[in-house]
Amino acid sequence: MSIRQTIAPYGSWKSPITADRIVEGGVGLGQVALDGSDIYWSEMRPAEGGRHVILRWREGTVEEILPAPFSARTRVHEYGGGAFAVDEGVLYFSNDNDQLLYRLAPGNPPHAITTGTEKRYADAVIDRRHHRLLCVGEDHSVGGEPVNTIVAIDLEGQCEARVLVAGQDFYASPRLSPDGRQLAWLSWNHPDMPWDGTELWLADMGPDGLPVNPQCVAGNREESVFQPLFAPDGTLYFVSDRSNWWNLYRLQQGRVKALAPMEAEFGLPQWIFGLSTYAFDSAQRLVCTFNRAGAWHLAVLDTSTLRMEEIETPFSDISHVTAADGMAIFVAASATLPAAIVRLDLVTHQYEILRASLTDIPESGYLSAPQTLTYPTAHGDTAHAWYYPPTNQDFHATADSMPPLLVLSHGGPTSAASSSLNLRIQYWTSRGFAVVDVNYRGSTGYGRAYRHRLDGQWGVADVEDCMAAAQHIVERGLADKDRLAIRGGSAGGYTTLCALTFHRLFRVGAAYYGVSDLEALVRDTHKFEARYLDRLIGPYPASRDLYLERSPIHHVDRLSSPVIFFQGLEDKVVPPDQTEKMVNALRARHIPVAYVPFEGEQHGFRRAENIRRALEAEFYFYSRLFGFTPADSIMPVTIENLQP
Repeated sequence: MSIRQTIAPYGSWKSPITADRIVEGGVGLGQVALDGSDIYWSEMRPAEGGRHVILRWREGTVEEILPAPFSARTRVHEYGGGAFAVDEGVLYFSNDNDQLLYRLAPGNPPHAITTGTEKRYADAVIDRRHHRLLCVGEDHSVGGEPVNTIVAIDLEGQCEARVLVAGQDFYASPRLSPDGRQLAWLSWNHPDMPWDGTELWLADMGPDGLPVNPQCVAGNREESVFQPLFAPDGTLYFVSDRSNWWNLYRLQQGRVKALAPMEAEFGLPQWIFGLSTYAFDSAQRLVCTFNRAGAWHLAVLDTSTLRMEEIETPFSDISHVTAADGMAIFVAASATLPAAIVRLDLVTHQYEILRASLTDIPESGYLSAPQTLTYPTAHGDTAHAWYYPPTNQDFHATADSMPPLLVLSHGGPTSAASSSLNLRIQYWTSRGFAVVDVNYRGSTGYGRAYRHRLDGQWGVADVEDCMAAAQHIVERGLADKDRLAIRGGSAGGYTTLCALTFHRLFRVGAAYYGVSDLEALVRDTHKFEARYLDRLIGPYPASRDLYLERSPIHHVDRLSSPVIFFQGLEDKVVPPDQTEKMVNALRARHIPVAYVPFEGEQHGFRRAENIRRALEAEFYFYSRLFGFTPADSIMPVTIENLQP
């Protein structure tokens, strides 16, 4: 039966995908862990102020384990990840409010096993042999930069944390061999980021519980190693990009052996701890996920024959992989399926969804299907993106009109846009916007060489690729050249501001906690990213002229497009004063500007009411600048300098 459509201008379509629907029903799914046959995972709930809850699946029943108001979130490296570990029914977690480690045993309330709120912990593993946790520690009680180490913490909190490994700037992924007699870990130093160069270390564990005879077995400043993990037989596996692609390797009789060479990525940028793209169901079988051309695939590898067999699934985004006893558990999503905790039988390949991040899924007639876009960009290069056409089963526009286009620039910038179902994108497309989500040069998923094409070119190559995507879509007759918008958060906010300041393609923009002053960023940001710009821009202060040249705040006289700014007032990555300086400069130049600050928010918004407000305020802003009337009743946002 055909559905009668109403003719209405792009942007004014009535959509069931409301801001309320997006924030009220959705949760963020994260870290997954196994404890026997029990499955645990982390769930971030915007409706509870962004609280991170731990849930357990046991014999078909899902139960919330972590009582309120506790929230399992660590702030090591500011971005966290790897906030909990579990063993024999006992949960160990980092609590967001005080950053202490807690022990939660069945039938008992959580109790702290560390002291001192200036110390943080992440990425823990259980050392049963010595009755302790091994984890990354970050000490903020010292002067200057915090000190990162690998530490041991008694499971009952009976003694002070003991430093096991120290001396380098950063550590990640402490992992024990099955017999507890070897310890592997990753480390790196300024000015490198973990996707630039890391070292994989291996040491024996002495009788006193201290690592001895440490050896660097892989990695260097030009090789990024990811996720070391011991197989059940004690063999050390890891992911490395030494071939240009993050591929699987193992340490075999003192030599590194490639396992399944291919032009695909088994690794991820380590912005957070606890990432996992492979796991062992047994010593003979490894379960893994890899990214080829922007889509993630599931496979099993026979560790003896090295035969790789892909498992067909409906998912295009797979992460947080773990496995045991013939089962693989992971977080997965597709263009039509929201992120979910999935349990898959490795023999039958049948899967079960244990928990979905979203239960209220819109009808397919309101969902825009992402299309792969590979297009030419500056200097004869090629860039990648996901294109979403405007889609709403109830509406269409007149044949002689073109939709506004919203260009999305992802954060990082060392990160990637995904094609998995994202209602925040569908919010726009179901109202009549076209959307393009750009994987500009510098994005992950396309090899090390593509990732490093942004070296020295941040604020240039990423902007070129966003502009080229918009122009490509306009040339194909898919968007209105006079109604082009760009938006991004954090690093994507920087790309947005550069595009609006140094070029004239986009009519408007939205910057979410975006960088506008590179010099202020390099002076004020936290330890993890303190030297990130050495590669992206150049060493500071030697390259200070380039920092000034690429900072929108110093070229406001060139900015003539309206901008709406969103900012968390507790943001330590991009402090509020950067955004406020930009807002004040636009005010002074009488350019339409809106500023929406949020108390209690950090780098990325977690509270439902703020996520809702930001989405609707951005839509309202575009409606005023692009000249369409929203179908919904939206609380106005103050737009200064806007002529009636």
